[in-house]
Amino acid sequence: MKKELKLDLPSADSLTDAIFTTQEQRDDAKREKVMEIPLSEIDPFPNHPFLVKHDEAMQNMTESIKTFGIQTPAIVRQKDDGRYELISGHRRKMASEIVGFTELPCIVRQLDDMQAVVSMVDSNLQRETILPSEKAKSYCPTTR
Repeated sequence: MKKELKLDLPSADSLTDAIFTTQEQRDDAKREKVMEIPLSEIDPFPNHPFLVKHDEAMQNMTESIKTFGIQTPAIVRQKDDGRYELISGHRRKMASEIVGFTELPCIVRQLDDMQAVVSMVDSNLQRETILPSEKAKSYCPTTR
């Protein structure tokens, strides 16, 4: 009668990581970083309730981006197909496209659907001007 011996050994990759990297390097690998992501790989948030208008504010943002670049990175999450879904930064993305940029500085976050909606709504509610219809759509997901 043979007995099967089951050992719970770490993988070779995890051993290599533990041997050849410092704790500081491992901690740094877990931190969020700003990445330059091609605009062509960023999809809008589905049923985004906030309007992105070609108005005076957009013209001002476009001029600012043309002069100073993007000062605040957008927030995205990676989709199953490898593309990215834009959580926060729809106006920055549009202004970047108008200016002719091909990439957008982004922070990639691990967010489930509910966290993504909350983050998207929260970032937009901080804007100075929000239409009542935009606010209503953001609070009532069935209208999106």
